[in-house]
Amino acid sequence: MTSTDSAQKAPAKDPWDLPDVSGYVVGVLGGTGPQGKGLAYRLARAGQKVIIGSRAAERARAAADELGHGIEGADNAETARRSDIVIVAVPWEGHGDTLKSLRGELAGKLVVDCVNPLGFDKKGAYALKPEEGSAAEQAAALLPDSRVAAAFHHLSAVLLQDPEIEQIDTDVMVLGEERADVETVQALAGRIPGMRGVFAGRLRNAHQVESLVANLISVNRRYKAHAGLRVTDV
Repeated sequence: MTSTDSAQKAPAKDPWDLPDVSGYVVGVLGGTGPQGKGLAYRLARAGQKVIIGSRAAERARAAADELGHGIEGADNAETARRSDIVIVAVPWEGHGDTLKSLRGELAGKLVVDCVNPLGFDKKGAYALKPEEGSAAEQAAALLPDSRVAAAFHHLSAVLLQDPEIEQIDTDVMVLGEERADVETVQALAGRIPGMRGVFAGRLRNAHQVESLVANLISVNRRYKAHAGLRVTDV
């Protein structure tokens, strides 16, 4: 190998060299539901500026007052406009309509979808497969002017909202098309004590990540637990 070859080959980037995201404003659509409220609480408790959104601004403000830690509440449109990163934590049934209505406000934003398309019957939870392939891919199709990633699917709302729990020992699978966006979301997950964001592929792989929640629900019911995930050897 010549010295020229050596100079041209840049050293591999450390995958754990993640950006500082502490200055970003994070909006949580569906922030009055259990998952959204829990994520908002954990991020704000870690020092992140958080706005929670709801269809009704009064409901969002009431939830924000309840959570404290400087969290603000607003309607979904204002939340999207004022945020740098927007987490989508709305019920699956309203996912498409919510995102369609906010296409303009979400343009240019990093949108993090954590919605799990699930059905329930007497046998328990089971995964649904959206026409686009996954909730995250549906978001990407509906928001052509946004950058869409997927993360925060496997977190227990009970643990997230429990103020007595100091840290949540779990990994967050992060999927996306652009490395910079994925690393931003990984870093955001890492703001929560005990949590780690791990790259898990592109959005075309989001379906199985979303679907795994059905298995975790079965685990939790059988063992009366709040199961999460850990990725080994990484």
